[in-house]
Amino acid sequence: MENLFQTIYSNGISASYVLGAIACALLGGLLMSWIASFRLRASRSLFITSSIIPSVVCTVFALIECFLSASSTTTVTARLITAAVAFGLIRFRSAQGKAEEMLLLFLSTASGFAFGMGYLAYGFLICLGLSGLYILFTFLPIFDHKYVAAEKLLKIVVPESLNYTEIFDDTFAHYLKVNELVEVKTTNMGSLYKISYRVRLKNQAEEKEFIDELRTKNGNLEISLLPYVDNKATL
Repeated sequence: MENLFQTIYSNGISASYVLGAIACALLGGLLMSWIASFRLRASRSLFITSSIIPSVVCTVFALIECFLSASSTTTVTARLITAAVAFGLIRFRSAQGKAEEMLLLFLSTASGFAFGMGYLAYGFLICLGLSGLYILFTFLPIFDHKYVAAEKLLKIVVPESLNYTEIFDDTFAHYLKVNELVEVKTTNMGSLYKISYRVRLKNQAEEKEFIDELRTKNGNLEISLLPYVDNKATL
């Protein structure tokens, strides 16, 4: 059993070992992305990328192993320095993604590292175990809080002549449990203000009446009520 978690390079590095590690990395990446696709809503390109990343990382580390095994320098420090230099040349650029998408890419990189070092069992454990753990956590309600789901982002457009700091107070007091001003910005060359609030309704059934009353106060300009998402940068 313990032999499964030992590096395949213990008996020397050959082309068959390297190609086998890369093939295992590709298979592990495909399985991991396929499992995550059941719960993660993302683009097809993300799953294709996360499927191939393990084999790419594996190739880098396998080549490092080949290079160091052929040279006189075989210390752990030399391996770490060489790996750091190899990845220091990489500049990862992409559009800002969701936390789950970044998690999948990090899992791909970690599994590729394990495969590249010749630890095939650890590579599959990372791919299948952690992606399965992600699926499990998405089904568990431990992070779901009803009050958070009930929070909405209210956006109201008002003319510049309207005193928005007080005009909505009585309406908010009647319909809302929570209201917090989160953003004010001008639009339409400064002739309009777009005001955003974090709100929670006392009664969800009164949503239409709430919006209708706001319309009478903002001159029937645009009003939107959306799920609230905190845009502050967090870890």
